[in-house]
Amino acid sequence: MKNLAPNIIRQRFLLEGFYQKEIDVQAIKDYFQTITDSLELKMYGEPIIFSPGGQGKEENQGYDAFVPLIDSGISLYVWANAKFFSLIIYTCKNFDETKALETTKEFFAAESIESMSF
Repeated sequence: MKNLAPNIIRQRFLLEGFYQKEIDVQAIKDYFQTITDSLELKMYGEPIIFSPGGQGKEENQGYDAFVPLIDSGISLYVWANAKFFSLIIYTCKNFDETKALETTKEFFAAESIESMSF
């Protein structure tokens, strides 16, 4: 992909994995606080967390969540029945991807996790 704006810092980190921790709205809020503290990122608003509440397919039940950061945002998607998550950390500030991976794996008690920068 051609870098159309080389003068703008953009770091994107995708993490996906299977988790063991019990996930609910409070756990998602706790994760956002944990990851932003760990990476020294600043939230400037409250997390927005949605759950389909039984609408749609049973296998897609879970959560869609976002937290705005001073330097962009973090999006989290959770499939409760599959105990699977997909997370994108998107910032205009550089951060330590190894720390992001380790913090996320520990928080979610992830049995397996994959990541990719782009």
